[in-house]
Amino acid sequence: MSYETLAGRTAVITGAASGMGAATAGLLAAQGVRVALLARRAERLEEVAAKIVSEGGEALVVVTDVTDQASVDTAAERVHTAYGRADLVVNAAGVMLPNPVDEGRTDEWQRMLDTNVSGALRIIRAFTPDLVAAAADGRTADLVNISSIGAHVTFPHYAVYGATKAALSHLSASLRTEFGPRDVRVTNIEPGLTDTELAGHIDNAELSSQLDGMFDALGALSGDDIADLIAYTTSRPRHVNLRQLIVLPTRQA
Repeated sequence: MSYETLAGRTAVITGAASGMGAATAGLLAAQGVRVALLARRAERLEEVAAKIVSEGGEALVVVTDVTDQASVDTAAERVHTAYGRADLVVNAAGVMLPNPVDEGRTDEWQRMLDTNVSGALRIIRAFTPDLVAAAADGRTADLVNISSIGAHVTFPHYAVYGATKAALSHLSASLRTEFGPRDVRVTNIEPGLTDTELAGHIDNAELSSQLDGMFDALGALSGDDIADLIAYTTSRPRHVNLRQLIVLPTRQA
């Protein structure tokens, strides 16, 4: 599918080293979008960028830790120096570390809060002036936050992860009241079971096995499926905001 209206835009994508972020970067670049790739793993970012460039796209590698404000500030400076203002921001960085709450894994809790909530806020803070300025100039401006079906569907042992995603979904809804009147669109995407590296972060053997069973029974979405949804959403006419998108494998209730 072609999304011709995306050509010439400038996107900032976090979590761009793999999964949904990498897939989104590749698809947007193929549509003529300049993509700034933000993530921690330099080697993986270079691989993603090399593939984009080999296919005729334009990509900028920006090694970034969204849990660190100084790193985000430096990233914004690099993007602005290379590409100027961004008009499309995708918060795809995230971490999922399920465990029973009574295990008290505060290190995991903090990591999820710092990445899934505070990390998204740091990126929003860094690039809000870009989005507002783009919209004021009459251009399309988009903020896309990737939340999760876990934001409002409960799963045992995913309480903290679900809480971080609920926070991101609520943040997106609230931001529409601030950004919408200035013609900046905010889209919240809540994927169901998706085949990404998130599952590889789980160190609880029982929960990992349960997740594998779900993949076998239900099938899963791919990063490309989410990228396609993001490209569709951000290529709509600028007065149309697809505000809340829940996407599931067909077999997932």
